[in-house]
Amino acid sequence: MATKPDAGGSRRGVTITPGAPDVLTIRQLGKTYANGVRALDDVSLDIPRGMFGLLGPNGAGKSSLMRTLATLQEADTGSATLVLEDGSSIDVLRDKDAVRRRLGYLPQDFGVYPKVSAEDLLEHFAVLKGLTERKSRREMVEGLLQQVNLWDARKRKLGTFSGGMRQRFGIAQALLGDPRLVIVDEPTAGLDPEERNRFLNLLAAIGENVAVLLSTHIVADVTDLCPTMAIMNKGKVLLTGKPADAIAALSQQVWRKQVSKAALPDYEARHTVLSTRLVGGNPVIHVFGAQQPEEGFVQVEPDLEDVYFQRLRAQARAA
Repeated sequence: MATKPDAGGSRRGVTITPGAPDVLTIRQLGKTYANGVRALDDVSLDIPRGMFGLLGPNGAGKSSLMRTLATLQEADTGSATLVLEDGSSIDVLRDKDAVRRRLGYLPQDFGVYPKVSAEDLLEHFAVLKGLTERKSRREMVEGLLQQVNLWDARKRKLGTFSGGMRQRFGIAQALLGDPRLVIVDEPTAGLDPEERNRFLNLLAAIGENVAVLLSTHIVADVTDLCPTMAIMNKGKVLLTGKPADAIAALSQQVWRKQVSKAALPDYEARHTVLSTRLVGGNPVIHVFGAQQPEEGFVQVEPDLEDVYFQRLRAQARAA
């Protein structure tokens, strides 16, 4: 069974029943834009029920993948299959109307009508989603507003909502029609810590019942929430699997040292520097290596940020 986020500000990832079938299967997806940019380069992923983190920097191809899966743009090559509860499947790239009926999507830039109330706009979206029976539609709208903790604000105009409230409203519209797959693209960008925690708790609860594809460049979001993940950059999938397994693979290979600003370029030239942080005015660097790089380095336990940067550095070296 899945674990729920606690009532406070902390959160826990969703535990998926072992052997649960994949909800979305992506194979060798490719997309090249007219300007020659290869946005998706042979992307293959298996996404089960629960939270799946798609981690990568800006320009990695995450939004291109999200838009393709949301039927907003065409892929050049490859396939994507959405598996339903009864075992039947939908061809995501060809049967777009069927996909849209079972898909919830919160894009990176989710616009709202500022002078319309949350309740009225959500009902409007429900009609557009095909929920034509008035009584059941009203019940769904009321239930979703309560689920995202906006019931008390349902009569307020959306233009008065905070950033976090708008994102929670965005999730409510994404959940209309009982979706099988929910896609959220960079949902916590610009949110303050309290709103971010509240929003991620909501995503974790949603992930108990459906597949939630969370696209983000914030490593902590994936560490805290996602039992499975992938790292993307420059259109390629660099790693897939469980965050804990990826972290364990770097065990005893991450080293830390505080250096002077003047010496930093020399360290970057001689070592694989994963990350740099200023502490007390001087950089503290994490270096990847099978052995102690030199005197003064201390071995530290890796985290997902180290995994993330190690994969990006390895790709850059290979290129």
